[in-house]
Amino acid sequence: MAYVITEDCTACGSCIDECPVEAISEGDIYKIDPDVCTDCGSCADVCPVEAIHPE
Repeated sequence: MAYVITEDCTACGSCIDECPVEAISEGDIYKIDPDVCTDCGSCADVCPVEAIHPE
């Protein structure tokens, strides 16, 4: 199971530096590649708007 980023994302960039497998890509709303995500939760822990949740 991978994490997903909701529309609440503000594209602040906090999560992208935390991902150990570089599964997050930038955009107006960041996206997590479910094939690369290891479900570690590091991104969700640092999201200031709580826009990242388990799928």
